[in-house]
Amino acid sequence: MIKSVVFFKRRPGMPVDEFQAYWRTRHAEVVCGLPGVRRYVQSHTLPSIYGKREPIYDGIAELWTDDHEAVRALVRHPHYQAVKADEARFIDAATMGGLIAREHVIVDRPAPAGGVKSIEFVTRRPDLPVEEFQRHWRDVHGPIAAAIPVLRRYVQSHVPAESYTRRRPAYDGLAITWFDSTGAMRVSATTPEYARTRADEPNFIAAGDIPVILTTEHVVVP
Repeated sequence: MIKSVVFFKRRPGMPVDEFQAYWRTRHAEVVCGLPGVRRYVQSHTLPSIYGKREPIYDGIAELWTDDHEAVRALVRHPHYQAVKADEARFIDAATMGGLIAREHVIVDRPAPAGGVKSIEFVTRRPDLPVEEFQRHWRDVHGPIAAAIPVLRRYVQSHVPAESYTRRRPAYDGLAITWFDSTGAMRVSATTPEYARTRADEPNFIAAGDIPVILTTEHVVVP
């Protein structure tokens, strides 16, 4: 399967709780009317984050289908227009971005119920070819990060090589990790395994801060 990912901000002036409630209920119902959806997950930025700063995104939606042809069929389906029309009720269209990805599961354990899902938006080092970047991320960096002791689950989402023939994606992939809590995340940052993980990042990731959101996951279609 492949995964379509969309990330966005809420409509200007819309309260966070109203945005999240609409997305989880009314919009989820509309999306579920699309054909060929194998799995659908919403990840909402933690409300506690807003007291400290405005996050780069208010969340992401992940939608799994069988293959690229299934994605094209979904977009061509008449109901897709209803989904797009409903987005205008709660999403700032100017902030929307997306990518297609294939998943590589690095730590294959169940996501903790009520845990924290961290989503990092990864951009490759500009001098690295896509294949070399993906190979290092998956085969070298993946096992290093997998050793972080409090990490519950870890999935890399890589943009397929064929996507680069059309246009450069907004990001080269997503690093998605699950923890029991934000406290567990803070503990992870004190470990030598975490330090080794961060030390390896310049070997394949572009310099600068990595955009990240901390979220709660809501599985709409298991």
